[in-house]
Amino acid sequence: MTSRNDWWKTFFDGLIVDFWRAAMPLEVTRAEADFYERVLAPPPGGRILDVPCGDGRLGLELARRGFQVTGVDLSREFLAAARDSAASEGLDIEWRESDMRELPWQERFDGAFCGGSSFGYLGDRADAEFLAAVARSLKPGAKFVIDAVKAAEIVLPPPRQPRRMEVGDISFTAENTYDAQTGWMDNLYTVERGGRRETRPAAFRVYTHAEVVAMLVAQGFERCESLGSLAGEPFAAGSSRLILVATRSGSIS
Repeated sequence: MTSRNDWWKTFFDGLIVDFWRAAMPLEVTRAEADFYERVLAPPPGGRILDVPCGDGRLGLELARRGFQVTGVDLSREFLAAARDSAASEGLDIEWRESDMRELPWQERFDGAFCGGSSFGYLGDRADAEFLAAVARSLKPGAKFVIDAVKAAEIVLPPPRQPRRMEVGDISFTAENTYDAQTGWMDNLYTVERGGRRETRPAAFRVYTHAEVVAMLVAQGFERCESLGSLAGEPFAAGSSRLILVATRSGSIS
């Protein structure tokens, strides 16, 4: 199965980056960072992996709290913003430009997270490769969180189309269609500001909750907890969000 032509390799630049950065208020970032700090439970000053990190909004917040953060992303534009923000605050953060599957570390991190609905871009095989790479990077017993999983129980059926959002002077429109034969959701995003207009296709693989848990277990994780919100209630039918918290097994074959 393909990954819908690897749309993500060229998607994250231009107006779409401006929109993503403007759309996330500081209070949301702080609430999510509170959740990661509580659930990952790293030791004081522990190492945390943020992958993919985007513009580093969450990694920056966790670094402010004294953690050693490493952020990985493929987008040079996102990483340039992340580096500028870290430099302006004097934060020592390691930023790495690479595919999210290409993680060179072995048992280095005390916790890791994949935020921002960033799981499912790659397709079945490559998504599994990403999970395996994260597992190798974590110390035994460390936790990994995937936030806002686009599981079938959350995103199907697709909401009424199109959906429109205004953030400051940026207009964002999303149109989604679901391909039941392949299990992919195809997206068409349009971002406008002033006289500038950019339209970008995107896609993500829609898994069931059980499928994602099975993938995590197969790639070296155990004790997968499923949450329906940052408040921590269990995931159930009707939940608006799926957050998976998995523990890295003691040994990985």
